[in-house]
Amino acid sequence: MFEGRTVVLGVTGSISAYKTVDLASKLVQRGIKVDVVMTEAATKFVAPLTFQSVTHRQVFTNMFAEVSAFEIEHIALAERADVVAIVPATANTISKLTAGLADNLLTCVVLATQAPVVLAPAMDRGMYANQITQENLDKLRSRGFIVVGPAHGRLASGLEGWGRLAEVEEILAEILKALGRNGDLAGRKVLITAGGTQEPLDPVRYIGNYSSGRMGFALAEAARDRGAKVTLIAAATSLPPPYGVEVIRVQTALQMREAVLQEVPRADALIMAAAVADFRPKTISGGKIKRRLETLTLELVATPDILAEVTVPIKVGFAAESEDLLQNAQRKLKEKGLDLIVANDITAPESGFGADTNKVTLLNGRGEAELPVMPKSEVAHRVLDRVVQLLAEKGR
Repeated sequence: MFEGRTVVLGVTGSISAYKTVDLASKLVQRGIKVDVVMTEAATKFVAPLTFQSVTHRQVFTNMFAEVSAFEIEHIALAERADVVAIVPATANTISKLTAGLADNLLTCVVLATQAPVVLAPAMDRGMYANQITQENLDKLRSRGFIVVGPAHGRLASGLEGWGRLAEVEEILAEILKALGRNGDLAGRKVLITAGGTQEPLDPVRYIGNYSSGRMGFALAEAARDRGAKVTLIAAATSLPPPYGVEVIRVQTALQMREAVLQEVPRADALIMAAAVADFRPKTISGGKIKRRLETLTLELVATPDILAEVTVPIKVGFAAESEDLLQNAQRKLKEKGLDLIVANDITAPESGFGADTNKVTLLNGRGEAELPVMPKSEVAHRVLDRVVQLLAEKGR
């Protein structure tokens, strides 16, 4: 979805500039054109050739360099930028941007562009804590600049504190979010569930499943990147929360139901990717169940059918099946009143719980479409393509 978009990536003089190489590579992998603009100080930490090798594009360092055709570089860069990101952004550059100075190519680009500007500060803890720096960042935020970080940790000086460059994945997410601000889900509220619920037996044990939450998290990130306001209701998972997404943590099916019912009235679409337990223990032991017998009988009761219960403009479900995939998915589609169901065979290679890839079939009332094995991030966008189409068909 980012094919052909352009990010102007500004690099200033900080030891953390080496991390920007990884960021540039990740942007290029998504089909984004990356034009790197380096300050003179930045070239002392990372050679321009390094960025050129990663982006396969010219790296800009000198506002007065000769060009083969008449083109004012800072204007051309400012015009073609969909996002300008300065990573790392030093205290010096932040001060210049606050004052509206344009004494190098990068500050000229920022002053001339209409694109959103993402700043990732990186500096020593004393410089970051200084009142001048804090006031400068507040002023830039009030002008619409997007500030990511900094993080707390070990700094180049050997000290611990605030001022460390934010993680590359966090900065990447903010750039992608800025690129998708006018995407096909802009202004939409998308509610997504993920992970596997855990139904306690006693203070130690629970009934659960193998869901990793990867598919739901991929959907949340994809919806965010297409401009949606995303709420992710996450059951048990070890995955870090997606940046720029509201995350509500739950454990049991009953907690999942309560969270969904609270959030769904404001949603344009519900995508129920969570593996919600169908049954839970009728009673929960207050103490650890001791092994005194060779067998243990548990009485289970059905959990609420959340999908069948809720009403929302677009309702999407998942069918993880081990047999009769399409028949079971079609039945679920009708019984729960779904607009779309995503069916996958959990026994198939490269598919199912815990895998980074998935092979699914998308079904609605008019037919089905089988997708090849692909990364779950790509499956997420295919599902959202259908959601966008359904919203348009319903005049939403």
